[in-house]
Amino acid sequence: MSEPQLEPHSRAALPLAPSLDPTLAAAQMPRQFRPLDRRVLWISALGMSLAVGVACVAQLLTALIGLVTNLAFYGRWSTAFVSPAGNHLGLWVIVVPVIGGLVVGVMARWGSRAIRGHGIPEAMEQVLLNQSRIPPRITWLKPVSSAVAIGTGGPFGAEGPIIATGGALGSLIGQWLHVTADERKTLLAAGAAAGMAAVFCAPVSAVLLAIELLLFERRARSLIPVALATVVATGVRLAFEGGDAMFPLPGLAAPEPMALAVYTLLGALVGAVSVGVTKLTYAIEDGFEKLPIHWMWWPALGGVAVGVIGYFMPLTLGVGYANIASVLAGQLGLGAMLSLCLFKLLSWSIALGSGTSGGTLAPLFTIGSALGGVCGVALVTWAPWLHVDARMAALVCMAAMFAGASRAFLASVVFAFETTQQPHGLLPLLGACAAAYLVSGLMMRHTIMTEKIARRGVRVPSEYVADHLDRLLVSEACSRAVVTLSATQSVAEVRQWMQSGVDAKARHQGYPVVDEAQRLLGVLTRRDLWGTEIPDTASIQRLIRRAPIVVHPTHTLRDAADHMVEADVGRLVVVSDTDDRHIVGILTRGDLLAAHASRLHEARKAVRHFGNRLQREA
Repeated sequence: MSEPQLEPHSRAALPLAPSLDPTLAAAQMPRQFRPLDRRVLWISALGMSLAVGVACVAQLLTALIGLVTNLAFYGRWSTAFVSPAGNHLGLWVIVVPVIGGLVVGVMARWGSRAIRGHGIPEAMEQVLLNQSRIPPRITWLKPVSSAVAIGTGGPFGAEGPIIATGGALGSLIGQWLHVTADERKTLLAAGAAAGMAAVFCAPVSAVLLAIELLLFERRARSLIPVALATVVATGVRLAFEGGDAMFPLPGLAAPEPMALAVYTLLGALVGAVSVGVTKLTYAIEDGFEKLPIHWMWWPALGGVAVGVIGYFMPLTLGVGYANIASVLAGQLGLGAMLSLCLFKLLSWSIALGSGTSGGTLAPLFTIGSALGGVCGVALVTWAPWLHVDARMAALVCMAAMFAGASRAFLASVVFAFETTQQPHGLLPLLGACAAAYLVSGLMMRHTIMTEKIARRGVRVPSEYVADHLDRLLVSEACSRAVVTLSATQSVAEVRQWMQSGVDAKARHQGYPVVDEAQRLLGVLTRRDLWGTEIPDTASIQRLIRRAPIVVHPTHTLRDAADHMVEADVGRLVVVSDTDDRHIVGILTRGDLLAAHASRLHEARKAVRHFGNRLQREA
């Protein structure tokens, strides 16, 4: 047995083993990961084409909601997007949401149960467990069922269904075409983000939402197609509706330091409220699960609550975008905002818990903005010295409610900015949403988006960090003391050495095989040496059946780990960058695990670097 000298050798002709297939003579090297390649152009083109379709579907869905609303509440044929709040149905208004719930229940039972709920958790589950494959029928069942539910007074926003529909369309395209699961996920996220951008004219926050809730990563190969899709979808939206802010808000002044602190504290308060909202919603859902009737009838029962609440508080009916705009503009009084906050929460949580089809974004924004408006008016009245603007308080609480409930922190901040186009709101939004995220994270393990699928055993990643193995080179982790076998040794000689137990080196699981010039021929494992019927007198060179699986010192450990998986081996021979037959080390699975020690040290070991005499001496 020998430990090779690690000086560079000149390149020479490779002496092939008699049994080695000449087509496998070249050493098998890992494919280094490239952040971008030409496939990204193809996926980006698909994403932009998809965005055009999704943006048009958004317009159709809005028109369909308007049509159902006009027919159900006003008895007229029109696709104008109107609020149900101005109806004159009297007590009959209670019946309309019940009918809508019955229709949704029938569609869910005989169409697809996946249309129930707000769609984002279901999309997340498909991404995590089913390689982003959404059943094709969802692409039409979800928008139609949502249009019926919202159009008959359901307290949901149109953005949830169009996000789910856009994701389903992206998944459908990804299932039709020859793409990888990662590329299909990118198309799903591009469709979902395009849907949000088309509804709110908020492309940047749509990209961030896709990153935080669907992609679970921030890589160029997925980020670029999603970003381009949102640009295209927003362009289509501008062509239809212009570039006005979704929630017009008169100019806000830059906050004073004291007010900025108050807005941040309001964000923390709303973060705690968002935890209560989430728990209330799932408690109501659990209550429906205990009912002794089939789940098909639950949306109709939820419709009763929606109708009764809508009779006393008509503003709770429908999408409520106008309500958000009125609160942010300071057009509603204290009592109206307090009633809107409480009754919208009650109506929406019951309807969502009943399993009907609808979204969460607009209701959360309504509840948060109304709560913030109430707090803002109270502070302006009772503590004018704080210099709080009630409209700014409504804005930051609107974003903080969504940040706390969903933990889509960056998406919440940018969304509030994009939909109001008020740059002075960015700093208060950042403080409030960060505080809401902190409080929510400390008080609640899962979010309103993940609780449902977490109950089904789905593990949803919540933190996206750079791959630790991608930061380290093979040269930093491999062992330089390589134990090799000579190709001229007999099988009997090697087996006797392994059985002797005297040399600890004989207990390794694999050994590079070298020729007389110490140049690599292949790798043999203990299984190769003991599990093959071959004469004891034969040389071990005859046991080599595959080209050596090697890696360069300049490859990353991620490259090496992927290469091990692809080649189904537990060790890689590290060869010189200039000579693929010159051994410089060996890398095993154990070395990859050991490489994580530095990551754990950085994350868990608290060390004081100043004021410690021993560390100063070191």
